[in-house]
This record gives sequence, structure tokens and C-alpha cells, in this order.
Amino acid sequence: MRFPSLPLFLLVGLCAFALSSAHADGLSKSQTRFVYVDVNGKVQSAKIVSGFTGKMTRPYPFSRNLPHLDPSLTRAATIAEERAHAHSRRSCWRYVKNALLASGAVDSYPKTALARQAGDELVQRYGFKRLAMRDPYQAPVGSVLVYGSGRAAGHVEIRTARGFVSDFRASTPSRRPLIGIYAKVSSGSDSSLF
Repeated sequence: MRFPSLPLFLLVGLCAFALSSAHADGLSKSQTRFVYVDVNGKVQSAKIVSGFTGKMTRPYPFSRNLPHLDPSLTRAATIAEERAHAHSRRSCWRYVKNALLASGAVDSYPKTALARQAGDELVQRYGFKRLAMRDPYQAPVGSVLVYGSGRAAGHVEIRTARGFVSDFRASTPSRRPLIGIYAKVSSGSDSSLF
């Protein structure tokens, strides 16, 4: 019996195709999963993200409430967020002072005029501690972030569950150099954690 006259290369190509599809068994095309073979020869898959709206379900996974922090700081974050505007009024330290006072985190109105001086006053007069972290995204909710450089007035903001707030709301921290992150320990807690 004789095969129809198929060129030899076509016959070899069909055999190669049949072998490759047999070898790739389980690597089917999918619109929802990306299937691949890892370095150990195992078939793996990952979900395909077909679109991104720009909104994340939990944009700041590292922001958290720490149990040893004073609960008035969380109230201060909420108050500041309620009073904040969409754009800066160039009064960040005044808005943060008012939120801290309204929440009970401080017992009197802070006296310093410049935002870059906020951290020193909070530590010396109101019992705040400087946290041993440098990443604003890792700051606990309610902590006060102080920024400054040179002779500029600086900037101060409170960390919230959704981002950062002072006289305005922001999803990202200030671009200024970070001086420090400050928080108040609740009474009866171990302050050695700072």
C-alpha cells in the first residue's frame, strides 16, 4: 500500500506536531489561566489578570492597628480624614494639631509653628515615641509622619487605613525627606517595643 504523494517534510512536520501536542498534554490554552512548565518539569498555572481598573481592594496591606498604640490615634486619623480637603490648604500641621486635640491624643494645643518641629514637640510634651521604621506604608494607622529638609517648614500627616491625611487626603506619602514616624503608647503597654 502506498501513501499519497506527500512530501517527506510535511510528513515529518505532522509527526513533530503530534509529538509536541502529546508532550504538552495539560498545557491547554485558557483565557483565565497561564499554564507553564517550571524548572522541575512540573506543570504550573497562574491566574491571568485581564484588566486593571486602578483600584485595589486593600491598597495598603501593611497599614495596621497595633494593639499597644493609644486608641485615640485611630480616632485622630478618622477625624483628620473627615475634615480634610481634596487639595492642600498649606495648613497641614494646623489640621493635624486639631485632629490630635479633638481625639484626645494630646491634652493641649501644640505650640510649634513649623511642621518639621512636630515630632520633637510630640515626644517632649505629649508622650509620643519615635517608631523604629522608615517606610511610611508600614506606619500604623494613626501614627504621625513628619517630613522636612533644610529651612523649609516641612510637612506632617497622619497615617490612615486608606492612605495619608493632613489638610488634604492623599493615597501616597509626601515626597519630602522623612524625619520620623511618631505614635503614642496606650497606658499600661510595654514601651520597649519602640
